[in-house]
Amino acid sequence: MTDEAVGRVHWSFWAISAIALIWNVMGVLNYFWQMNAETLAAFPETHRAIIEGRPVWATGAFALAVFGGALGCLLLLFRKSVAYYVFIASLLGVIVTMIHTIGIVGSTIDFPPAEILMMVVMPLVVAAFLIWYSKQAQRKGWTR
Repeated sequence: MTDEAVGRVHWSFWAISAIALIWNVMGVLNYFWQMNAETLAAFPETHRAIIEGRPVWATGAFALAVFGGALGCLLLLFRKSVAYYVFIASLLGVIVTMIHTIGIVGSTIDFPPAEILMMVVMPLVVAAFLIWYSKQAQRKGWTR
């Protein structure tokens, strides 16, 4: 990429894309940690309750959410407009995952408000923001 091409893209595009990639890579790592029995044993009881009772469809949706989010961020960093559609798929994965998570959070297990915020609200907000932001990047000509 030439300096001219980089000059047309605002610095915030790179910062937001990189921070979003870090967020989604943390989700990918979390996915792999949840698949490891030894690591899972070290999780707090509230987290284990969600993971251990998670049906296959919710696990698949979780994979779509985190891997789709990470792929979308990479595509955004490579300035590809297809990132928008990958972020939509990721949001669908988040929503399906949340169907199961909200059922557990609404159970008799006592979830602190901070955990509810991090497990339910933040993934939805970040996924929706990335759809909006990637569309804005398209409109500004930052992706092609």
